[in-house]
Amino acid sequence: MCCEIKRRFLLLYATQKGQAKAIAEEICTQADAHGFEADIHCISESDKYNLATEKDPLVIVISTTGTGDPPDTACKFVKEIKNKTLLPDHFAHLRYGLLGLGDSEYMFFCNGGKVVDKRLQELGAQHFYETGLADDCVGLEIVVEPWIDGLWLALRREFTSWNIKEDMSSNLRAVSNGVSAMTVVPSMSGICSLDSEIQHLKLEDLEVKATDALSQKPANVHSVVSVQDTEASLDRSVPPLSQSALNIPALPSEYIDVQFQDSTGQELSVSSLISDGIVFHVPVTKAVQLTREDAVKTALLLELDISKTTFCYQPGDAFCVICPNNPKEVQELLHILGLSERKEYVVCLKIKQATKRKGAAPEHIPKGSTVEFILTWCLEIRAVPRKAFLRALVEYTSDAREKRRLQELCSKQGASDYSSFIRDPSICLLDLLHAFPTCRPPLNLLIEHLPKLQARSYSASSSNLFQPGKLQFVFNVVEFPSSPSRLVSRKGVCTGWLAELVAPMLQPHKKEEKLSAVKVSIFARPINTFHLPSDPSVPFMMVGPGTGVSPFIGFLQHRQKLQEEHTDWKFGETWLFFGCRHQDRDYLFRDELRSFVENGTLTHLKVCFSRDPPAAAEKKTTKYVQDNIRLFAKEVARVLLKERGCFYVCGDAKHMAKDVNDTLVDILSSDAGVDKLEAMKTLATLRQEKRYLQDVWA
Repeated sequence: MCCEIKRRFLLLYATQKGQAKAIAEEICTQADAHGFEADIHCISESDKYNLATEKDPLVIVISTTGTGDPPDTACKFVKEIKNKTLLPDHFAHLRYGLLGLGDSEYMFFCNGGKVVDKRLQELGAQHFYETGLADDCVGLEIVVEPWIDGLWLALRREFTSWNIKEDMSSNLRAVSNGVSAMTVVPSMSGICSLDSEIQHLKLEDLEVKATDALSQKPANVHSVVSVQDTEASLDRSVPPLSQSALNIPALPSEYIDVQFQDSTGQELSVSSLISDGIVFHVPVTKAVQLTREDAVKTALLLELDISKTTFCYQPGDAFCVICPNNPKEVQELLHILGLSERKEYVVCLKIKQATKRKGAAPEHIPKGSTVEFILTWCLEIRAVPRKAFLRALVEYTSDAREKRRLQELCSKQGASDYSSFIRDPSICLLDLLHAFPTCRPPLNLLIEHLPKLQARSYSASSSNLFQPGKLQFVFNVVEFPSSPSRLVSRKGVCTGWLAELVAPMLQPHKKEEKLSAVKVSIFARPINTFHLPSDPSVPFMMVGPGTGVSPFIGFLQHRQKLQEEHTDWKFGETWLFFGCRHQDRDYLFRDELRSFVENGTLTHLKVCFSRDPPAAAEKKTTKYVQDNIRLFAKEVARVLLKERGCFYVCGDAKHMAKDVNDTLVDILSSDAGVDKLEAMKTLATLRQEKRYLQDVWA
């Protein structure tokens, strides 16, 4: 029996933090089992593919970053396809399917994928498979898994359609050459019907199970749960799941060989972790706690000395801090995995010859790294384990009951339990190893399945013009409370590390002796438009509750210095809408803001306190920044529409940014006497003109 020829399709991914790449690699892995060959590339590797001449189906997996931008790796691609000189039929030969990744907590959900999808269609490309939009807010897997399952049927139908058309062409050529064709030519109506079926293929119609899925029934239901009415938990299931046959993912092929060298390697610098840009190691010269001890959140201000570096920034710029994993968690992980005695060993990584994964080499692990360095600086050990990782962990778990539960958590039938006990509480590998004590994965499995430890981004809250050689930033110390699935409370990876790093500086009697020892590594973010208007006479409004006020401190510092140095310039009015929970606990930069008002830098300061009772003299209660914005609706409309001013929003994307956006729509609708759709179009125009700018986070 001859071997079946695998049909090729082009698979491109555009990733910011590694999720799109991981999903594309999963598609690539599954493709082989379904009889296809995925030619996988990062979308930035334009020298390795050519869409202008591509004949095979195209599959794109693309994430979204910022407030709706394509990932950095896709910027060049997006710029090229947006070229206005391209003809409407430029990609008429392309048939494609696209999977977009996003987070609905942000206003422009999956906008990176939507932009590429729309533009490809404008240039004549057609879908062979419906676009999927996965939401990280509720779980990417809810859309990703059925989308991948349906992809294989869509590809089979696409290639079947091609074969029918090729047979027709061959037969027609044969007839035209006077040759008797024995092949039965299908009717045109049949072809049109098939094309229509492919074009309108819907995810909800796809009920074909992956051929490599494993169905199994528990050997002994009572060995899994002894009491049927026991509540489910991370390590325990209840009926009906505990009694169900399971469809679990195929076992991912391991593709990395790990060898340990008992030799002392050269000490690696964190600079080796960053391939693009210059890393600066700068001292922390100041640390201030901005909130009272009884505040709901702890906000810290850190000041960095950049005077001896070439690092430069504008107010509103963001920069990245390179941070390590928590050292106690790293040591605990080393102990559980039996690697404590080898932590100083140099790790040699080799890609297995049999692997079919392209670009499998982990570029985020520098050559000469030790075991401890990899777990400290290279891998996101706090990452929520994906189902493919859970499936791989099954093979390294010896207890039958634990194996069964891990299988349930990665199965289709256990999707609800996966969300409830892993994704929603942000469970990490360490939590899993505590819950499943006989699970002992090797180091190569962690390297294959854990994403790269990402540097954390922060907004500058200072002006280099106002404070030369200084860079300040503000952050809340993130807290993750303990839960039934996570036995211990934790702080954020970076904010917890920074807080511990500067803890001695927050104690007055220890400040002087610790200043010179505290350093952090930073690098600039290349793309940012969150800047002051280039024309100082343009008025602008700022909305920044909580730590969202931090970049506006830099704005106002810069504006104050400009006013001092250029007394003959005309400066536009400035507004700040600030809010916090309690006036006496977390009113950040209170003295500085009052000073800006007194010296004329800040024309209008409007504050509100959501948890404080309203003052007796107040006729109208304003709990949130959007409430104050509504009170000054006429002024907002005047600044934006009549005076062509700018509007900046910084802070929480989940609620505040959306509420402020809705408020602006209402204001513009009322002022212009138009419906909300027209007001939304006006707001979109302001965004395009870079007069409505956001710096928000989830």
